[in-house]
Amino acid sequence: MSYHIFGTTITLTRGDTFTAHVEITDTAGEPYIPGEGDTVRFAMKAKYEDIRPLLVVDIPTDTMLLTLRPEDTKDLAFGKYVYDIQLTRATGEVDTFITKARLNLSEEVD
Repeated sequence: MSYHIFGTTITLTRGDTFTAHVEITDTAGEPYIPGEGDTVRFAMKAKYEDIRPLLVVDIPTDTMLLTLRPEDTKDLAFGKYVYDIQLTRATGEVDTFITKARLNLSEEVD
């Protein structure tokens, strides 16, 4: 594999495919299964303070698989980025359940 995951830190070879299963739990630690009309999205920025993300990827709620395709990262500079993953419920309620996470793009992952 051309990536490593440690906690919420992802180290990825720039331009490679990355796929990971995303899980949501409620405050009691029970799995939350997205319902009809819920959306889940991954957003990556250079810095937390940036207003606009460099990359936004919708995560299909039927599979909960986050996939970054080669074209998503191949033109980005090597370096450290930040990301979050957010659930928006059909009711409009928003829950950013992974915050202040890191994504490291490198030339090659050992």
